Amino acid sequence: MWAFDATPLIYLAKADALAYVDALDDTCVIPERVYGEVVETGIEQGYPDARRIERRVDDGSFEVVAVAETDVFERLRRNPNLSGADVAMLAHAAAVDGTAVMDETHGRDVAATEGIATRGTAYVVLLLASRGAISVEAARSTIDDMVDSGWYCAPDTYAKLVRRLESIRDEE
Repeated sequence: MWAFDATPLIYLAKADALAYVDALDDTCVIPERVYGEVVETGIEQGYPDARRIERRVDDGSFEVVAVAETDVFERLRRNPNLSGADVAMLAHAAAVDGTAVMDETHGRDVAATEGIATRGTAYVVLLLASRGAISVEAARSTIDDMVDSGWYCAPDTYAKLVRRLESIRDEE
């Protein structure tokens, strides 16, 4: 199970690449708190990417899930540096032994402390390219579109992503 945080959803939507998640090998979920923050608030504020996410939920690419208030949830909630949406997403991933898809370093560090698996947006794009679910060109275009839309990627990380995409192309 893949539990998506706000940033991956927003930037995949901005790159018009949300349909790619259909090629993942497991269920993709959005906790209710993340959905409220990204889709409901986003639509109210006129963000087109929010409507793209809503359509992918309606099409069945994502399932919106309630999150139980487990011990992990309660521990995470006490962290003042995590949003309510981050807490819900990480707690759900922990509860179902899934993978949290998030890009924020602090959240990933907290997840590691709790033993919660995390992956970033770029990982998902590279995974799909390496499996042949999307072309290397589509993966590169997605990364570039996300960066052009404001997704933060350090220059050295971007260079590594491009090299990895080139190596995937060479393996084909």
